[in-house]
Amino acid sequence: MEKRFLVSLARWSDLDAILEVEHASFGKDAYDRNLFAEYIRECGGLFLVVRRGPRICGYMVTCVRESRAELVSIAVLPEVRGQGAASAMLESTLRRLRRRKVARLLLMVRVRNRAARRFYEKFGFERLRIVKGYYQGGGDGLLMSREL
Repeated sequence: MEKRFLVSLARWSDLDAILEVEHASFGKDAYDRNLFAEYIRECGGLFLVVRRGPRICGYMVTCVRESRAELVSIAVLPEVRGQGAASAMLESTLRRLRRRKVARLLLMVRVRNRAARRFYEKFGFERLRIVKGYYQGGGDGLLMSREL
């Protein structure tokens, strides 16, 4: 049986496709190429892409700092959302973090992004606190955490 999605490490040659996903997901708030290049250098072992066939349809960046990790960003093309791509990347990341003996995964999500909050809660993330004005433009963030 063929897998629906294939998760792999991001490569330099994936940057254009990653930027396509980023812009489709975040519009004017999208990260730029230089930041993604830095993430490949600094967090490459946990910078994942997800493919359906040959096409990259999502990415996830996680960086490790001592015994904890931070999920920096996750995005999936709008037309692929709800089909398991984000779950495949998060499950792969959790396995990789456990192998590295990382104790905790943290993330920040917009308070108003209910779909993302439900997604993280489904994976066992717990709400820690609201961070007022965390996002550019004044949006509040919700810090969430999951023990590994």
